[in-house]
Amino acid sequence: MATTSAEPQKKKGFLNAVERFGNTMPSVTMLFVYALMICWVLSFLLSFVDFNYFLPAQIAGEVPKKIEIVNMFNYNEIVMFIISSVNNFMSFPPLGITIVATFGIGIAEKSGFVKTALKKLLGLISPKFLTPTVVLVSIIAHLVSDSAYVILMPVAALMFYAMGRHPLAGVSTAFAGLAGGFSASFTPSKIDPIMQGFTQKAAHIMDPSYVVNVLCNYFLSLGSTIGVIVMCWYVTEKIVEPWLNKNCPVDQQLSDDEANELSVIQPVENTGFKWAGLSVLALIGLLVVLLIPESSPLRAPDGSMTSSQAGIMKMIVPLIFMFFAIPGMIYGYITGSFKSSKDVIGAMEEITKSLIPFIVFAFFAAQFLYSFDHSNIGKLIALAGADALTTLKIPSEMTVFLVIVLVGLVNILITSATSKWAIMAPVLVPMLMAVGISPELTQAAFRISDSAVNVSTPMFPFYPLIIMYCCRYYSKTGVGTLCSMMLPYTVGLFIVLTATLYIFWWLNIPLGFESTYTIPVINSVAP
Repeated sequence: MATTSAEPQKKKGFLNAVERFGNTMPSVTMLFVYALMICWVLSFLLSFVDFNYFLPAQIAGEVPKKIEIVNMFNYNEIVMFIISSVNNFMSFPPLGITIVATFGIGIAEKSGFVKTALKKLLGLISPKFLTPTVVLVSIIAHLVSDSAYVILMPVAALMFYAMGRHPLAGVSTAFAGLAGGFSASFTPSKIDPIMQGFTQKAAHIMDPSYVVNVLCNYFLSLGSTIGVIVMCWYVTEKIVEPWLNKNCPVDQQLSDDEANELSVIQPVENTGFKWAGLSVLALIGLLVVLLIPESSPLRAPDGSMTSSQAGIMKMIVPLIFMFFAIPGMIYGYITGSFKSSKDVIGAMEEITKSLIPFIVFAFFAAQFLYSFDHSNIGKLIALAGADALTTLKIPSEMTVFLVIVLVGLVNILITSATSKWAIMAPVLVPMLMAVGISPELTQAAFRISDSAVNVSTPMFPFYPLIIMYCCRYYSKTGVGTLCSMMLPYTVGLFIVLTATLYIFWWLNIPLGFESTYTIPVINSVAP
């Protein structure tokens, strides 16, 4: 008897093996549930062991304090854990930051302001400089976070297609620029305070007084933009596009309606964008005026504008909200996409729905971080790891490079920067502090691999969406196609971002505001 459908054959190859393995993993939230369980079991087992590690006097108080593991299964500890669970959640570093910034981005996206802005930017393109312009716009577009993947990819593909080039090259160029934009950026974005929150909390495991500036990696991010643009330009035109022309011929065309939707800007949209743009300039002008007086509340008590105590540094997230929400509302009311205040609130509510998985993740991650710190397991791992690094006498430069490689390997399976740094920061930051490597440098090393590897792992959550955009032009696009197309960018981003970090380090150029490369080494052995 004939069968109606053939049994699908199992895909072979390394990339497909990675995809299958990744799909068998539990969700990121469940990883933290398991991590919490493991932490508690370890706290019980290790509480019976005597460890010869001491927190130095400058951290522990008047005298060095011996590390003792707290058994989380102790009755008093269980009660304290339950009592503090809500506060742990509410004080979770990226929770409020992410929600507030996302509110503003949601207003700007729903009104259509973001889409028109990207069309405007990509419309100012000379055919000769199409590739670097798309990379430049992509780096800027990472400000709008996940929205950029939905808007920028199809527009970039159309731009390449309209100029007689392979549309998938436009997708790959925009994708690489967006990923590079998380480590290479012209302006601060919501990822900066999120990273800073985790880094500072992890640094407090070793030094409760340590302060991490929200823009501690800004100079490195700004300096990396040149290398990212040049590298993506070279990879697209010399490697990826020739490969696409040879192996992925365009077999589908966009309809006129689809092309117009992606490229045409209506007169009312032009008017809305003009007034929204003027509001952005007005906001910038107002900030400059308010910053001029040395006694301004936007400055630190000593008059500094870049200190972590400065008001301007503490209000980075509210500023991100305002710089998206205000022009978004102006654009929306002028174009008619917003009819009333209900539409504005609706835009905020709609984008908040996308945060539900993150909020659930945040609850369990917060409980893990509390247990990891309170049980002293974090301090033990940090001091033991630092002791091993000291014994091996690995140079700081090699240690940082190994961190970059480690993060890259983890990133193949866990692509969320927030999730990875929540897991790795409590281990890496204090451990490297103990051997004299600053939290700011550790965070910079993490962000390099997080940017470089995202584009070529099938675990990246936007892979299905990007494949869909590619299928509009090449119907046979699959995971293997996209991974193969993006792998040269991963290698290029890894090289150029790592090289930029070491150039900054060797020339002693600050990573950002109030940042250092080294701190005093912590002596963790018995006095």
